[in-house]
Amino acid sequence: MANVVDMKIYRRQSAAERGSVSWQRRFGEVLGTDTRLADLTDPVVLALAAPGEDSAAAMYEMIMGVLALGPLAKFSYLDKADQMRVVDIHLFLADQIRFEMMRRLGWVTAFDCGRHPLVSLVLDYEALRSCRKKPPNLVEDHPSRHHYDGLSVGDKESFVRRLLPAALQAFGHGGEPDAG
Repeated sequence: MANVVDMKIYRRQSAAERGSVSWQRRFGEVLGTDTRLADLTDPVVLALAAPGEDSAAAMYEMIMGVLALGPLAKFSYLDKADQMRVVDIHLFLADQIRFEMMRRLGWVTAFDCGRHPLVSLVLDYEALRSCRKKPPNLVEDHPSRHHYDGLSVGDKESFVRRLLPAALQAFGHGGEPDAG
């Protein structure tokens, strides 16, 4: 009797394999269907959390691979809707990776999107972007917790984003964070 292949699983495996090609070349690591942000190594998190062309290119390559849109060199040839989709997913992932970095520093607690595999964050972006409705919580003993508690949901996410420069410095140097 022939084996029955679950098409959803097959599609996710294929998407992960496509996204993993550039990922392996760039980071020397495999991007699997179950790879979560917490599974990424510290050097990968640091590389992807840093703003700039290198981190954007790494994420665009992975996103385009997962979505079967071709290599990064083809980005400017994509139709505008696909370009915007890649950009939107990149901005979403950048936030999630930065939240993961802050979680590792002990600045924020677990956040909703952290429980989903990276490939799912790309493939299911439309459904999972609702994670943003619940921003990561600052830990109870964070020096700015009293200010954070008084903010609206949207302002809380912005507040956490403003911690990025200090988080990059602390995470990159492995030193004691200045959580500002």
